[in-house]
Formats: sequence, C-alpha cells, structure tokens
Amino acid sequence: MGRITEDLIRRNAEHNDCIIFSLEELSLHQQEIERLEHIDKWCRDLKILYLQNNLIGKIENVSKLKKLEYLNLALNNIEKIENLEGCEGLTKLDLTVNFIGELSSIKTLQHNIHLKELFLMGNPCADFDGYRQFVVATLQQLKWLDGKEIERSERIQALQNFPVIEQQIREQEKAYCLRRAKDKEEALKNLREEDKNEAEGRSYEGQSPFSVASKDHVQVLEVQEGECNQKKFKDSEDDFEFWNKPSLFTPESRLETLRHMEKQRKDQEKLSEKKKKVKPPRILITKDGKALNVNDPKLDFSLKDDEKHNQFILDLAVYRYMDTSLIDVDVQPMYVRVTVKGKPFQLVLPAEVKPDSSSAKRSQTTGHLVICMPKVDGIITGWRPTSKSGKSTVDSRREPTNQRSKQIEKLEVDPSKRSIPDVANIVQEKKHRLQRVRAEPKIIPSEENPDFEDNPEVPPLI
Repeated sequence: MGRITEDLIRRNAEHNDCIIFSLEELSLHQQEIERLEHIDKWCRDLKILYLQNNLIGKIENVSKLKKLEYLNLALNNIEKIENLEGCEGLTKLDLTVNFIGELSSIKTLQHNIHLKELFLMGNPCADFDGYRQFVVATLQQLKWLDGKEIERSERIQALQNFPVIEQQIREQEKAYCLRRAKDKEEALKNLREEDKNEAEGRSYEGQSPFSVASKDHVQVLEVQEGECNQKKFKDSEDDFEFWNKPSLFTPESRLETLRHMEKQRKDQEKLSEKKKKVKPPRILITKDGKALNVNDPKLDFSLKDDEKHNQFILDLAVYRYMDTSLIDVDVQPMYVRVTVKGKPFQLVLPAEVKPDSSSAKRSQTTGHLVICMPKVDGIITGWRPTSKSGKSTVDSRREPTNQRSKQIEKLEVDPSKRSIPDVANIVQEKKHRLQRVRAEPKIIPSEENPDFEDNPEVPPLI
C-alpha cells in the first residue's frame, strides 16, 4: 500500500522544479494511498489537489491548506465528510463514488462560505429520498450540485420542506448504518478465514516431501513439475472464482480486490524469478590460453589488412546513436576485445600487432568504431597471399616508361662542320643525318650552348 512521502511529492512536482513548499498544484492520483498525511505541513500554498482513485478512508490533515480551492477525492473509501472547516478558500469539492452514508455530515461544509460546486453522485447517500433537497437547503452557498445548477425556486422549495426532509434523511441514515455494521462484521470474519487459510497453506508448503535421500533425482524433478502445474491450475481456478463471485460495494471489498491483485502480482514475480536461468559467464579465453572469437552484441564487422601502412583495420558497426562511454576497447598482441554495453566482442588477429601504437576512433557519419592496429616489424602474414611479386612485375613494367620520360631527347648537332645551319639543305640534312638518340643515357651538351635544353613538347623544325 502506498503512503505520501517527500520523495513521492517531489517526483510529482517536476513542473515546479521539484520545489515542495511553493507548490500550487499537486496530483497524487492512482498511488494506492491509504491515509492523508504531511501535505498540510509541506505544501501550505496548494490551490489544487488531486487525490482521486486511491484508498483514502478519512479526510484529515488538510485543514491548514487555507489557499486550497479545488479538492478531488473521487473514487476513495471515504464514509464521512469532516475536517474541511479550515480550508477557507475551498470553492469545489469532488467526492464522487465514495461510501458516504451519513448525509448529515455535509453540515460541516457550512463553514466553507466560498464553496460553489459539490459532487456526491455514486455515494449511498445519493440514493436517499430527498437527498438533493436536503443538500440544497443545508448548503445555501452552493451554486452547482452533481454538475447541475441550483435554481432559486428549487432552493426556496427545499427550505420550505426542510423539516420533513431532514426527518426522512435521519431515518434512512439509521437504516444504512445498521446495514453497514453488519457488512463490516461479515467482511472482518471473511478476512480472518482467509488469513487462516493462507497460514495453513504456507505451513504445508514449508514441509518438503523430498528430504529422503534415497529418492531418485529425476523422479523428484518430475514430482516437482507436476506439483507446480497443479498449483498453477489451482491458482487459475481461484482467480476465476474470485472475479465471478458477487460482492458488496463496500470499502472492504475494494481493499480485498486490491489485496488479491497484489497477491497475483507477487506470485507472478516469484514464478518469473524461478524461470530465470542464470547464464554462465562467457568464456573468452580457454584454459590453455587460446583466445576465442566471440560476438555477443551481434554486430557486423570487417577486418582489413592494410599492407601499405603495415597494419590491420577493424571496422565494427556500432550503433550510430550509442554513447561512446558504453564502449570499451582492449587491444592485445594476438586479439582485440571490444565491450559494447557489457557484451563482449572478441576477434583473434592473424598476426601479432602493437597494442601501444594502436588507435580507435568513431566515424562521425556512420558511428562505426574503427580500430587501427600496426603489425610487429618482421612478421610475415601467412593467412593471405602477399602481392609483392605482383607489385614487382607492375613496377618492372612501369620502369621503362619512367626512364623514357626522364631521359632528355636532343637533336644531334656537329659543330665542327658548320656553326650556322644551311637553310638550303636543312630538309636533306634532316632526312640523312638527324636521328633521335634513345640509347645513350647521358647527353653531353655542346660547347657553344652549354645551357641548351631540348623541350620534348616543342615540335621539330621542318
């Protein structure tokens, strides 16, 4: 059962930055609260208080709430209107679907001169003959009763017939109080019987029929299984019988229903705890020191051998929006381990790496975790064929072209014969004498033009 605590009020005061003393509105509905307490000491400035759908049996500890304007106590176990005289600013009171049978207790509301709206529908007193006329005549400050406006003619008529109506209400109240006393006695008797049956059931369960050591373990398990199924069947039968059993509309029946639901919830929790099997710890390294491949987070990954930089690159598809603080990376010489939200991912590496030189970072676009692990010098990986031979063949093919591009091509000139070219025979000379020198790696420049340099992009003279 719930109680009003400081923590409960703070949790429901988020709109006021969890500050209690200056609260003006507080909602504590559906909290299974049985008693009103502490509110008048902690929240003096309250104007609106919601306490509907709880198990409150008495109105108390609210008389110091001078600024309270609206009090909602619908769907509770209240049997009498009391202790509201101190709520000087009260304008609206909701007591829908309670157990108020003493209609004469509304006279205590005469001190609340600002009270304009009152809700009493769903209470036993609402079924009394002359109920509305009695309330209208007693509380002359009211403007609305059960959502219906009180007209002036209705109040005049109620005041004229008040002595007769008051006598009728008192007789009906006495009859109701007698019935209520019998219902209380019967409910108390049933509660005692239930407690006795529960105590007997617990004592029977405490006696273990499997204490004899000679019994076979398999047979014991079978018997336990059968008893468990039998208990489930019995519980389901009891539950069906409880919900189909006719019951009176009393505070005790509400409490009984709540106890039954709580018992069901506890039984369900116990059953789920028994079903839960503790998983053995995940084995990451065997007894002989061999690391295993593990992927508990079930993440996609790829391992790339970057021969250019002599390193391994692990790309782990970590969830994009997961916080990096939930990831732990551990690089070892022969394996890498990544813990994601407590679940281990471990991968054995094909060659030894340098843990101290390794690095890990996350992609800003995909959120993937990229781990770069440099290889140890002098280690040749055997798990994948190397491409050194292929690289050498490609290099050997490229070398001649590079040499050709690097060699400077020049026209052959013989300065001993003539220093000025013969224009008349230039075409003939080109046909017979000029040749491109390709075989000589070194070309000695002429003595006349030491700075001469032939540009291959310039077309030859014709």
